[in-house]
Amino acid sequence: MAVNVLIVDDSAAIRKILRRVLVQAEVPVGQVHEAGDGEEALQVLQKEKIDLVLTDINMPKMDGLEFLRRIKQIAGFEHLPVVMITTEGSKAKVLEAVKLGAAGYVRKPFTADQIKEKLAGLY
Repeated sequence: MAVNVLIVDDSAAIRKILRRVLVQAEVPVGQVHEAGDGEEALQVLQKEKIDLVLTDINMPKMDGLEFLRRIKQIAGFEHLPVVMITTEGSKAKVLEAVKLGAAGYVRKPFTADQIKEKLAGLY
């Protein structure tokens, strides 16, 4: 089954790396959509069928935590798996993400194996 993925990060380079890592991690990727921040990502979610979200925490306009908070309040998206990709050293932010319903998190820099391990069983 192909998985439609939404990658949310304010860095185009990181979005490109994540696309490549998904392939290396042998995720059966269907369509990959990208957004530069949480606001843009919410617009994509309204238009496209998304099975998995990978999002940065630190972004302009709407950060990953606020984005996650908003997703979980939208009917039909309560169970959408969201994995946080972060440089965030703060345990508090990571714990908040988990409390808000994140399916997990991966610290930057990450490897294909780390992504594969985190995504196992999510889609």
